[in-house]
Amino acid sequence: MRVEIWSDIACPWCYIGKARFEKGLAEFAHRDEVEVVHRSFELDPSRAKGDTALVIDMLAEKYGRSREEAAAMEANVAANAQSEGLGYRTEGRDHGNTFDIHRLLHLAKARGRQDELLTLAYRANFAEERSVFDAEVLVALAEEAGLDAEEARAVLADPEAYAEDVRTDEREAAELGANAVPFFVLDRRYGISGGQPSEVFVQALEQAWKDRPATALTTVGGNAAACDTDGACEVPQS
Repeated sequence: MRVEIWSDIACPWCYIGKARFEKGLAEFAHRDEVEVVHRSFELDPSRAKGDTALVIDMLAEKYGRSREEAAAMEANVAANAQSEGLGYRTEGRDHGNTFDIHRLLHLAKARGRQDELLTLAYRANFAEERSVFDAEVLVALAEEAGLDAEEARAVLADPEAYAEDVRTDEREAAELGANAVPFFVLDRRYGISGGQPSEVFVQALEQAWKDRPATALTTVGGNAAACDTDGACEVPQS
């Protein structure tokens, strides 16, 4: 069975959702027969490359809140991340265009190191003092994931390298009706939107495995926190 996950490095619910999905997958009896493929989805594609802002400032501007209110929103998301055992910095993180990161993730996919790079990029963006919008940081992360540093640097230097792969992923997301991430698709039969609890993923995996002859894409799990195409990320209230 194939599970495709549309996500963006800038999306905290993608970071949290990946951890929850992996917990659910670990409980699935047929986990060794599941292929996981990560797909590209940009939350802020119109932002110019190199145009970065502190996340707190971005949230305050987007939602018309004070910096204190934006900081409280971040703290709420951080609590969700920490409940999954994930590190999460609530201050000092930056936000920017993620197209280059997605291109590098497609290189990693071609080299069989996609999940490794994605995991490192999430950790760098949300838990560490490392900006994923810095090309040399991305090269270092690629090398840590087992990629050749010079090959990664060459991809970043060529704006067309893997660009069409990113755009293809995004077109497919639109065709499937995905307007928020994370978005999980099981064998192109079942769709799961948002950072659902791990037990929802267990149920969905079991259902998809049992109903393999099904053909239509069915959404399961109900609503859960996600980040939409305007870059807005839902924040549950404590």
